[in-house]
Amino acid sequence: MNKLRRSSTRIAFQAQLVFSFTLILGVLVVWPALADLEGPSSKDGRVARAVTVMIRHDHISRHPLDDEISARCFKTFLKALDPGRLYFYQSDVDELAKSKTQIDDMLKRGDISFAYDVFKIYLKRVDERVAVAKELLNVKHDFTIDEEMVNDPDGNDYAVDEQDAYERWRKRIKYDLLVLKSQEKSKDEDIEVKKALDKLRARYRSFALRMHQVSSDELLEMYLTAMSTSFDPHTSYMSPRTLENFRIQMRLELEGIGAALRSEDGETIVTKIIPGGAADREGELRAEDRVIGVAQGTNGEVVDVVNMKLSDVVNLIRGKKGTLVNLKVVHNDDPTPVLVAIERDKIELKDSEARSEIFEEGKKPDGTPYRVGVVVLPSFYMDMAAARLRKPDYKSTSRDVERILDDFRAKNVDAVVVDLRKDVGGALEEAIKLTGLFIDRGPVVQVKNADGEVESYQDRDRGTAWDGPLVVMIDKFSASASEIFAGAIQDYGRGLVIGDRSTHGKGTVQSLKDLGWEFLRDPSKNFGALKITMQQFYRPNGDSTQNRGVLSDIELPSLSTYYDVGEADLDYALAFDHVPEAEYPKLRFVTKKLIDELRGRSEGRTRDSEEFKKSRDRISKYLAQKNRKTVSLNEEKFLAERRAFDVDEEKRKDFEEAEKNDSPIVRDFYFDEALAITLDYTKLLGADSANLAEQK
Repeated sequence: MNKLRRSSTRIAFQAQLVFSFTLILGVLVVWPALADLEGPSSKDGRVARAVTVMIRHDHISRHPLDDEISARCFKTFLKALDPGRLYFYQSDVDELAKSKTQIDDMLKRGDISFAYDVFKIYLKRVDERVAVAKELLNVKHDFTIDEEMVNDPDGNDYAVDEQDAYERWRKRIKYDLLVLKSQEKSKDEDIEVKKALDKLRARYRSFALRMHQVSSDELLEMYLTAMSTSFDPHTSYMSPRTLENFRIQMRLELEGIGAALRSEDGETIVTKIIPGGAADREGELRAEDRVIGVAQGTNGEVVDVVNMKLSDVVNLIRGKKGTLVNLKVVHNDDPTPVLVAIERDKIELKDSEARSEIFEEGKKPDGTPYRVGVVVLPSFYMDMAAARLRKPDYKSTSRDVERILDDFRAKNVDAVVVDLRKDVGGALEEAIKLTGLFIDRGPVVQVKNADGEVESYQDRDRGTAWDGPLVVMIDKFSASASEIFAGAIQDYGRGLVIGDRSTHGKGTVQSLKDLGWEFLRDPSKNFGALKITMQQFYRPNGDSTQNRGVLSDIELPSLSTYYDVGEADLDYALAFDHVPEAEYPKLRFVTKKLIDELRGRSEGRTRDSEEFKKSRDRISKYLAQKNRKTVSLNEEKFLAERRAFDVDEEKRKDFEEAEKNDSPIVRDFYFDEALAITLDYTKLLGADSANLAEQK
């Protein structure tokens, strides 16, 4: 087989990305605000000019940087800072709006001073509101009265005066207290209230401190991204730090201790120990530990990291292989701080690479079980730097999957499932190469540039790495590169697509342009990069996946189908369109008759399944609450609604899983139904062997 080792896919190598960075995952990135920065540097101006020139020249829409984009940028920037409209006064917005059609002209000159003007006002309002929040946390609130809070940001106007702002925050504090009380397990009401109050005091204190810890790079990134996402949701400026984190994710390798961290109410908490990493081998650091200090080397001074920005904490902990870092840690089950010494090492992010498992299900006519090989793909990764240097063993999705398929064949697997749930995309070249493992040869994706020219990207190599039954699992989070793969498999009739009603719907291609190299001609310095939408991709049948996504052949009841997380839900998304169909062979691994039969069998099983009945009930309750614009602040009603169905908690769990995307294959009722469909499909395909004969 070894199809990829002799690959001749014709793509001029560049960092072409079909990565859904703006997939909404339910976690708000709160950017800290301006503190002691006096104003933008000359470097900021150079970067701003470079970004605006590249967008005006290369963006697929050819939309000018004009007053319309300027007004969009203004709206997006304010929304990023104050999404709930809790901080600015309406008078602030009105005054700032006098400049909203001048942003384009300022950016063309490299002038980002408006961002600093906005931040100064924002920081003042944050300090005022946090002071009010602290005051309100010392007030005894009446949770028996019937009043409601508007929980739809678009349904809120900005506060008109101090009294209006106070009233909004009074309700916000009541809501926050009710949420925390609903999460506490203590049966003692006084303990519940005290814990909730302490947590909120820490939360707002930490928030205020973080607002004073911004770097100029962070401010520049947010402001330029507010402008760039006004062209489309996936064009954004990456600061030097963001660019480095992106490169780490794509090559699945870094140097450090091998632990994932999160920031919560001013504390740095260990969320996961990466298997095989330095922390895992050392053994003392555990998930849910709190890191309160970091020291370098054997005798380094411990730096207090409480209320420090997470990115700064990460920078203190990361370091070169072989160096020592000491973490001052509070274990989850012991309040006494301890020092944990860890020698940094090279960390391979194994949980983010392709993984597999073989399941034995049902019985063949000879009495032996069917063997189903499952491949889980968290993303379409590729070490772009190593590929550019033509290193022979660079890390890539398609290479890893080919090795898995080789193993499947050696172990006599009967069918393959490729699980793309939560896969947010990655490298375009990897989507093409992966598709080539399952088709003989032909067009995989068509790409249109800003001039309307359409090019077909082909798998040109004869042969396949797997030519048996294939099932592709998708959900609403499956985006970009995963949609290219699923769409091509569906168009060719090569395999069955099952899962949520549709994929995410991102049908655009981004190129990563390093500012130091592409524009400023100084590759020795990291000025960040522009991720810019330069092309739109189309399936072999000519349909774009943009906004519409890839539709499942067989839909399974799932709450995520109804989340407003698709491309069509994003601001300024490009429209769906169509190009002429490419020439490609129509295979018959999947036919309408076969899909109808499989769908009928699946609907029968899910209709009788208690678990799927519960899933449909969750969907009904979610839809009933989804469009509500207010929430009750009466404790009895609030808690009753939460017990019946907690929309926020359900979405939080799904979004956290989508962000991590590193859990092992779980045998839940949903996955079991996917296996049942796969077995039915394998049996029906085997019974109608003439279908396969036509492919040979």
